Amino acid sequence: MMQHLDEGKLKWFRRQIKTWAQQHLRNFPWRHTTDPYGIFVAELMLQKTNAALVAPIYQAFMEKYPTLDALAAAPVAEISSILQPLGLGFRVERLRESVRMIESKYGGNIPKTEAQLLELPGVGIYTARAICANAFGQPKAVLDTNVARILERFFGLSASDRVKARSKPLQQAADQVAPDTNVAAWNLALLDFGAAVCTARNPRCTECPLQQKCQKAAFDEKII
Repeated sequence: MMQHLDEGKLKWFRRQIKTWAQQHLRNFPWRHTTDPYGIFVAELMLQKTNAALVAPIYQAFMEKYPTLDALAAAPVAEISSILQPLGLGFRVERLRESVRMIESKYGGNIPKTEAQLLELPGVGIYTARAICANAFGQPKAVLDTNVARILERFFGLSASDRVKARSKPLQQAADQVAPDTNVAAWNLALLDFGAAVCTARNPRCTECPLQQKCQKAAFDEKII
């Protein structure tokens, strides 16, 4: 069941996050492009991997394989060697399988819809929506563990799903919270806020611009 969030609190939340993001967004190479291929490569590399670790490997990878055609022609062993520091060896095969499907089914063009992207090996809902937003400017809000944690804490939401990033109620909340325009930038703001302030362990509540209206902060204050 979809939970309707208080409109006043929602607007306040958006303002605080946008203001925070003006000074605190992280700088990564894939954030300076809207090239669908570059975004596709970045999102597959970022799966279960720290962004800071991905950054130098992404740059080297894109220099060596600047196009989908270049990647399709590359030997598997060569690709594996470049991606080896990221671990998760299955990533290489999924990448190759996705490239083959993109070439055979979509004429070498990265698919533009969430449904089409979900057909690609190794592409889940988060990755598909991130590509839609970052490469094609579509209003697709993303949900990962960082975003889920912020929504649960601030709005007092709860999801029974073991994997929060797959929670339908939390995805609906993420969709409701997202602004009508520039959702790609909004997604990045939430991801970075969750990584820097509303962290899983030892959140920086005393420095948090959301503290004034945060459900978790209010609860914690009562039990002190």
